[in-house]
Amino acid sequence: MTQQRITVIRGDGIGPDIIDATTKILDKVGCNFAYDYADAGLVALENHGELLPQSTLDLIAKNKVSLKGPLTTPVGEGFTSINVSLRKQFKLYANIRPVLSFKGTKARYEDIDIITVRENTQGMYSGLGQVVSEDGNEAEAMSKITREGAEQIVVFAYELARREGRKKVTAVHKANILKSTSGLFLKVAREVGERYPDIESAEMIVDNTCMQLVMNPHQFDVIVTTNLFGDIISDLCAGLVGGLGMAPGANIGHDCAIFEAVHGSAPDIAGKNLANPTSVILAAIQMLEYLNMGDKAEKIRSALKDVIESGDRTTRDLGGQNGTTEFTEAMLERL
Repeated sequence: MTQQRITVIRGDGIGPDIIDATTKILDKVGCNFAYDYADAGLVALENHGELLPQSTLDLIAKNKVSLKGPLTTPVGEGFTSINVSLRKQFKLYANIRPVLSFKGTKARYEDIDIITVRENTQGMYSGLGQVVSEDGNEAEAMSKITREGAEQIVVFAYELARREGRKKVTAVHKANILKSTSGLFLKVAREVGERYPDIESAEMIVDNTCMQLVMNPHQFDVIVTTNLFGDIISDLCAGLVGGLGMAPGANIGHDCAIFEAVHGSAPDIAGKNLANPTSVILAAIQMLEYLNMGDKAEKIRSALKDVIESGDRTTRDLGGQNGTTEFTEAMLERL
């Protein structure tokens, strides 16, 4: 059997610490991956003079599967979001952001289990028509939704729900105001829902969704929505289970996938052995499931649950007093 090669982007700030912790865990559970390391973000700008070198793009394209730490896009003119660039470059149309309650976190709720499926390449993040007037008093941006793009993401959500035994898919929109773009998305979502009679279909306006997530999150199972709404909702959902440190993300295309921590690079604590690696560990679990290595994914998930619930060498954001290294050691011992 050919050894699976993984493109690993360690990233900026705390990225190297939490990525290295995760690869140790993957090795410990017996994944037998070969890692090809590539630069992106500020470290790539320093080493190669660009945020996203061609050599990195080539490695992602070659291996088809990547594990990525947080990246920093410098604020200022001329710099496009690296994450958006990667999603567009490899047509990673589906962003899957699951949130799951872990006992032992400082979360406001228990028993949360919600997956947000976010369209990743269209809508307000497509980068179309961004114009600022010469006097700086007016700015414009274009939102574009296609039937093909909407159908692709909604079908993905229903297929995911069916595959994982989920019972309900909620399409989130703003069709009452954005009658063209959000209206098309909702129309397509209704059409797709009719093809899945075994799954309950619901629809909800985005502002009401945010309120309902705060007041009664247990009514949600799988949420499918457009790019901007999905970005906001998935972060809100992360807040239900303890914050972005507990939230992974998968970016899936037809023949390529990138799995990532969804939080920032936290340069203020970089190199201080303070970072919680859970987000990247959970992203690695998503990666294993994508690679049909569910048994190894479950072993890591079980170990992670036990470490957090028992408070064994957990990091400060989880109520402990330990660092990345000690947290990782607790994981490795259980594996």
